[in-house]
Amino acid sequence: MSGHGAPRAEAVDASGLSVVVIAGQWHDTITDGLIAGAKRILDASGATWRLVRVPGSFELPVVAKAALDAGADAAVALGVIIRGGTPHFDFVSSAATDGLTRVALDTGKPVGFGVLTLDDEQQGLDRAGLDGSKEDKGAEAADAAIRTALALRDLRG
Repeated sequence: MSGHGAPRAEAVDASGLSVVVIAGQWHDTITDGLIAGAKRILDASGATWRLVRVPGSFELPVVAKAALDAGADAAVALGVIIRGGTPHFDFVSSAATDGLTRVALDTGKPVGFGVLTLDDEQQGLDRAGLDGSKEDKGAEAADAAIRTALALRDLRG
C-alpha cells in the first residue's frame, strides 16, 4: 500500500479560503467515500466549499479550471479510473493527470489530486476512506489543496 510515509494531517485553519470539490460520477461507492473524506477535512478547516459533479475523470480538468478562474482559491479533483481490457484506462488517466497539472500551473492555484488509478475495484475500496479502508485519499487531496493554498497565500503576502 502506498500510504507508508504519508504525513500526519493535523487540523489547519483555512478560514477565508474558497474550495471547489469536483467529483466524477463513476464508481459511486468509492467516489462517495472520497467526497466524504474531503468534506470532513474541509469542514474541520473552516474553508467554504461546494461540490460539483461531472460525468467522469476526463472532465475534471476543465471544470477545475473554470472553478479556479471564477475565484476559488483551490480545487479538489476526485475520480476513479479502473483498468480494463483496452488502452482507454491509459488515455483517461494521462489526460486527467496532465490536465489537472496544467490547470494548477496555468492558474497558479492548487488542485488537490484525488484521482484513483486502479487495477481493480478493491484497490479503490481500500483507499476511499470507507469503513475498513486503509487510506483516505479524498481527505488527503483536500488537505493538500488547502495547505498549498495557505502556503501560496503566505508567499504572496
